Amino acid sequence: MTDLFDNPMGLMGFEFVEFASPSPSVLEPMFEKLGFVLVAKHRSKDVLLYRQGDINFIVNREPKSPAAYFSAEHGASACGLAFRVKDSHKAYERALELGAQPLETPTGPMELRLPAIRGIGGAPLYLIDRFEDGQSIYDIDFEFLPDVERRPKGHGLKLIDHLTHNVYRGRMAHWAKFYETLFNFREIRYFDISGEYTGLTSKAMTAPDGKIRIPLNEESAKGGGQIEEFLMQFNGEGIQHVALLTDDLISTVDSLQMAGVPLMTAPNDYYYEAIETRLPAHSQPVPELQARGILLDGTTQGGQKRLLLQIFSQPLFGPVFFEFIQRAGDEGFGEGNFKALFESLERDQVARGVLKV
Repeated sequence: MTDLFDNPMGLMGFEFVEFASPSPSVLEPMFEKLGFVLVAKHRSKDVLLYRQGDINFIVNREPKSPAAYFSAEHGASACGLAFRVKDSHKAYERALELGAQPLETPTGPMELRLPAIRGIGGAPLYLIDRFEDGQSIYDIDFEFLPDVERRPKGHGLKLIDHLTHNVYRGRMAHWAKFYETLFNFREIRYFDISGEYTGLTSKAMTAPDGKIRIPLNEESAKGGGQIEEFLMQFNGEGIQHVALLTDDLISTVDSLQMAGVPLMTAPNDYYYEAIETRLPAHSQPVPELQARGILLDGTTQGGQKRLLLQIFSQPLFGPVFFEFIQRAGDEGFGEGNFKALFESLERDQVARGVLKV
C-alpha cells in the first residue's frame, strides 16, 4: 500500500480552472466584478486568461471545443481544472496505467499539448508542468496584453484554496477512489449534515502536497435538498463552487460588495451571539463580521488559536458559486459553520419555492 504522504504524481497545487458558457458575455463581467483582470489572450483560439494574485481562470470561448460541448450540456460552468505536477508526461502515463481515461485536447501548430484525463462529469483534468514565469503555458500559448499587470491584486484574492464536486447519491465513493487511486489523495474530513428538511454527506479529500483540496458532496437519503437541486439544474455532476483565499477577508468582502458581487446573507443573530461560547478568546471583531455576514470557525482550546473565516457568494451563473476564505491556522473547511450555512441555504430553497414544506 502506498504511503499516505507519498506524492507519486508530483502534485504541486492547482494551476487553473477553466470556464465556458453557451451564452456570450456571462463569465467575463462576473469575473471582473470578482476582481479578476484580463491579462492575456490565446495566440490562435478564442480563449482568455483572467488572473488575480496567483489564481488563473481560463475562459474558453472556442466553438466546437470540449469546453463548448460541456457548456452546451451544463450551462455556464467550470468545465475543466488543472493540477500542477513536476513532470506532466510521467504523471499522465502513470494515470493511464492506473485506469484513467485519456482525453484528447485539440492543439494548433506551435502550441503545447496539455495532457488531460477524464475528470468529474467528463470534464478534462489537465496535468501541467510548465508554470514558471517566462516558461509557463501562458508564455507559450498566450499573448499578454500590454500595460497590464501580470498578477493584479484585485480584491486581494491570492490562491485557489479548494473546490467542491457535487455527485449523485452513491457516487461519492467512486470519486473518492478516483482521487485516491490516481493521485494518492486521502480523506481528511467526513461530514453528515442534517437541516430541518434535508441533508447531505461530504467527504473532504486532500492531495499529498496539502495544496489541492476537493470536498465531495452527495445528497442524503431525505432527498430534495441542495445537492439534488444542483444536479438537476446543472444536468449532472460537476464543480459546485471554487474557494478563493485572501489574507484579509473583511477588506476583500468590502471590495466585493462595492463591486456588486451578491453574497449570502448572514445567519441569524444567535449565530454571532454564540461565537464567544463556541470560540472563547478568539479576538475577532464580531460586530464587523456580523455586519458583513462572515462566518467564523476553528478552535481556541488549550490556548491554541486556529481560526477560519469564510463567506459565500450567491449563485453567480447557473447553480455555481464562489467561497471567499481566510485561514488563521485552521486547515479545515468550516465544519462548525456547515450546519449554519446548510440551514441558511435550506431557508433560501424554501423562500424560492424549490423546497416544499
